[in-house]
Amino acid sequence: MDTNRKIPLFGVRRFTRQVIDELATVSKDRDEIYATLSRIGGVSQLERERELELLNAELASASLAWKEQLTTLTANRDELLLQVAELRKEVVETRERALLQESGVYEYAHPLQDAVAYKDRLDHIRGLIKELNKADGRAVVAAVGWTVNGSEAQGKTMLRDYSKLMLRAFNAEADVLVRGLKPYALAAAIDRIEKVAKTIQRLGKTMSIRITHEYLQLRITELQLTADFVQKKAEEKELERQERERLREERKTQQEMERERLKLEKERQHYLNALQALLAKGDSEAVERMRAQVSEVEHAIAEVDYRVANIRAGYVYVISNIGSFGESLIKVGMTRRLDPMDRIRELSDASVPFNFDVHALFFSTDAVGIEGEMHARLAESRANLVNHRREFFRATPTDAKNLLAELAGDLLTFHDIPDALEFRQSQKMMGVGNS
Repeated sequence: MDTNRKIPLFGVRRFTRQVIDELATVSKDRDEIYATLSRIGGVSQLERERELELLNAELASASLAWKEQLTTLTANRDELLLQVAELRKEVVETRERALLQESGVYEYAHPLQDAVAYKDRLDHIRGLIKELNKADGRAVVAAVGWTVNGSEAQGKTMLRDYSKLMLRAFNAEADVLVRGLKPYALAAAIDRIEKVAKTIQRLGKTMSIRITHEYLQLRITELQLTADFVQKKAEEKELERQERERLREERKTQQEMERERLKLEKERQHYLNALQALLAKGDSEAVERMRAQVSEVEHAIAEVDYRVANIRAGYVYVISNIGSFGESLIKVGMTRRLDPMDRIRELSDASVPFNFDVHALFFSTDAVGIEGEMHARLAESRANLVNHRREFFRATPTDAKNLLAELAGDLLTFHDIPDALEFRQSQKMMGVGNS
């Protein structure tokens, strides 16, 4: 039995079982030898005792050696288990970070004000990268005193050429990662560039060629800033899109009010002309009716003027679309349109398969305030935690009804159950088709 065998890194249990089996075999062989010697009486009692002592000593030595190796193996196993646990923890954290960043919850490595600031910082870092590439021994280092054919000059030339080759390979990999970097893939990119640095160190081991820690960290910083820059640009682009949408909505509202006021002015002038004619005829009863119509139109004009002047006035709405989003997702918003249904119809465009259903639609002189308070109270139910312009909440129409009743008082009309006509008809037709 070989007591100097190496303990394998894997298959520890199988190896331990083999050791125990071998010890059992040795003991069994020893007992058989003793039994045989006793039967044939081929050795004296003294020799048998000496042989027994030798075998016991060998068995004790082997047992002690295996116990020591088993202790070492157990300690190594425990250490490996700790390392595996740490690595698994890192993997989970990395995956969670990647999932969060992929879904929009991005964590900036270098928080700066805007994309311009990131561009300036990137330009600075890339300037440092160029400087380190030019400086001897700043980006890559190699052995000293290397000789080729007994010549240090030739050895120095070879080291310089190989170092340049390794640095070029490293830079090529880093440049590819930077060009194609997506913010959510930052962790994978950093892991990749670190592995490339280790590979270069392994391949250049004979000549002690390796990428310097300073240069590696600089390229990692470049990756982090690039990811931050790309994310910030995307966020700014989204904000610009939202602002354009807001201005477009404001323009539509303004144009709608101007058209309405012009129409009412024409109607008022028409009634005034008719009133003058009736006054000339002396028809007092018709004059009173016409004056009432003129007053009604003037009141409508005053309402339009008020809506133009008071930007907080408008309609608060609660809508849902169970065919598109399910039964527990509502949208709470406001519009300043004279006809609020125009806005609802725009939302029910070709981007969703079914039209929105209106649960509540009411006018308020402080629609902005009511909308903001509704959003605040439903904050924990937001479907999109990143973009608050997406006014969807994981709540039921009844939840919204209760909140609106607290904020706006009695609601004249509220539909708890959505009509969802097209969706329900589609479901019915699918059921008929499958039966």
